[in-house]
Amino acid sequence: MLKILYPCDPLNPRQCDECFAEEYAAALDQGLCCSLISFEQLQAGRLRVTPALEEADLILYRGWMQSAQMYRDFVRLLADRGATAAISTDDYLACHYLPNWYRLCAEFTAQTVILSSDEDVAATLERLDWPGYFVKDYVKSLNTGAGSIANQANQVAAIIEQLANFRGELEGGICLRRLESYSVDTERRYFVAGGQVLAPDGAGVPELVSAVAGRIDRPFFSIDVVANKQGQMRLVELGDGQVSDRKEWSSAQFAQVLLALASALTHGAA
Repeated sequence: MLKILYPCDPLNPRQCDECFAEEYAAALDQGLCCSLISFEQLQAGRLRVTPALEEADLILYRGWMQSAQMYRDFVRLLADRGATAAISTDDYLACHYLPNWYRLCAEFTAQTVILSSDEDVAATLERLDWPGYFVKDYVKSLNTGAGSIANQANQVAAIIEQLANFRGELEGGICLRRLESYSVDTERRYFVAGGQVLAPDGAGVPELVSAVAGRIDRPFFSIDVVANKQGQMRLVELGDGQVSDRKEWSSAQFAQVLLALASALTHGAA
């Protein structure tokens, strides 16, 4: 049976963190088995779950993003208790780290150059000479201040510095993405659960989303698409489904995603 772990309130291990409480309640309403995990203890390399795990539990995590090493430790801690992570570390990083999915979907998304943290960014920018840049590490962009958009190459270094300062470190390396013009309020998120592409409110699935989903052989991930100024659909990013925000999805709608995933995983379809 699949068990979903949600973050607990830092002060009360028997109460869900308020950021996930609505989704947690919706999952329980659908008959899904859920427990609460201390994210703070997990950051410290310890596993505290309420109610406790049982041997042979298949575990799906739903919560805050984890670094690559933290997720590896999480998988190991589960194994130490006799439980199994439904999403392996390879599965997690396949969609969580941009370089891992970009090589499979480059034709659908903004041109991207991927650099290690110690590569010469200035030399790369001089070679590219793009009209604008979107700057992020392997996982996140900058949501504070002026954000991650650089209209000129000489603005990129400041964004990278702010990213490192705000997050404490750059995860993986640097991704420079060629700036594209998108239409306002057209971005949408889809989830792929056990090979099934799902849209909120049962809406139709765009052809681009289906094409991207067909290239990613992983059990649970999100796909974000947007319309550009020419009306063409473009891929914005992929994310691991365990740590992707619901965005426009209601908690009840997302519970249906979890049900579909639970069915796929427990029947060996993922």
